[in-house]
Amino acid sequence: MTEVVLFHHAQGLTPGVTAFADALRTEGHTVHTPDLYEGRTFDTLDGGLAHLEQIGVDKILDRGVLAVADSPAELVYIGFSLGVLPAQKLAQTRPGARGAVFAHSCVPSSCFGTWPSQVPVRIHAMEEDRLFTTEGDADAARALVDEAPDAELFLYPGDQHLFVDSSLPAHDAEAAALMLDRTLTFLRSR
Repeated sequence: MTEVVLFHHAQGLTPGVTAFADALRTEGHTVHTPDLYEGRTFDTLDGGLAHLEQIGVDKILDRGVLAVADSPAELVYIGFSLGVLPAQKLAQTRPGARGAVFAHSCVPSSCFGTWPSQVPVRIHAMEEDRLFTTEGDADAARALVDEAPDAELFLYPGDQHLFVDSSLPAHDAEAAALMLDRTLTFLRSR
């Protein structure tokens, strides 16, 4: 089975993020869920983003790198929204990555160099998610699909940002189940 690192979104390591990790574990995968917020969670996205502003994106990236420092190189990196930043950085810059899955977000690969041709990537978002469509993430995702030899962008009907997290009001059970199924299929091939 595959060893995975799952990085949480801006609201922290919520029960919904843990539930997604547990669903992967049920299928036999080893899943690590580093807490980039050191135990803090937030009831709203705005609250989480305010906390992020206080600690800074660089600190989140540093914590992500530190979280895998003693891990084997052969990992699949999964990121939910904010968690895409450390997941994408590590997938692009840490040798040995077996793949990447980005949910709700994507940044230009140029932020971390170029996309390594041997690393497959899957990106998942809702079609009308305004954060994905207006903040540049959709453009970055399409560019990454054009750049990476093994990349796919999956768009789901709806407008929710954190639709995968079952503990949040944005949760969309049907879309989340399909994303989970697609992620499990992806992990079986890694």
